[in-house]
Amino acid sequence: MAEVLSTIPECRAEIRKVRSRGLTAGLVPTMGALHEGHLSLVRQSQVDCDLTVVSIFVNPLQFGPNEDFAAYPRDLHADVRLLRDMEHRPVLIFAPSGTEMYPPKPLTFVVQAELGDHLCGPFRPGHFRGVLTVVLKLFEIVQPDHAYFGKKDYQQWRMIERMASDLSLPVDVIGMPTVREPDDLAMSSRNRYLSAEERKKALCLYHALVAGRDSVRNGETKAARISEVMMQTVGRTEGVRVDYLSVVDPQTLQPVENIEGRVLLAGAVRLGRSRLIDNLEVE
Repeated sequence: MAEVLSTIPECRAEIRKVRSRGLTAGLVPTMGALHEGHLSLVRQSQVDCDLTVVSIFVNPLQFGPNEDFAAYPRDLHADVRLLRDMEHRPVLIFAPSGTEMYPPKPLTFVVQAELGDHLCGPFRPGHFRGVLTVVLKLFEIVQPDHAYFGKKDYQQWRMIERMASDLSLPVDVIGMPTVREPDDLAMSSRNRYLSAEERKKALCLYHALVAGRDSVRNGETKAARISEVMMQTVGRTEGVRVDYLSVVDPQTLQPVENIEGRVLLAGAVRLGRSRLIDNLEVE
């Protein structure tokens, strides 16, 4: 049965037991409100590692002053039930409080240049500073061999991957494919904010990315034209506000003008109280 720990010393003590036996550990960082996307990461960790640690922590540092920190969905009991139902290798749940993770006035943060300059970065100031800081703390607490992140949050995954490389962290940062609903909406904890009508409209983002992908496959090489196709697709759905629909290099996350080889089509839209993101890699 999955054990739930709430303090850093408890978590470290359990990890030491694993290490003393020469076993491997995987980490799946989450903010709870678990869905099949999260569970796919846990399953992969269970295949790769002897012990999987799932952190459940709604990280205040990655929310801006006008974002949904207070309203973000939280249901630890439901999350624990999900993890216990799927367990076939040991799972350790690390669910700390905010005061456990941060001192009253933290002074040290992780800031990364360039990779956060585009896509979500300009629309969520300070977000990636909060993400990188909490992930580095989790890496230090758990000291995993492997850490698993969904590619729906592609920019986040790339930034964490680069942080691990730049800081010579002994962890393999693994990006896993986006898990989608039967109608292809990318799974997200924030999808539960959507009304029935908004849920139907939310598909316009994926349809826009597919339209962009089809244009690339049909020979279009100008990124500006691909972006225009995606904007036109979203524009056919009333009430959707676009943050960005971009064509970027999948490694550097910098905008491209001409498509040569692989690119990332990425978008973020706002619908009601929800902000939805999605992406597709295209050759």
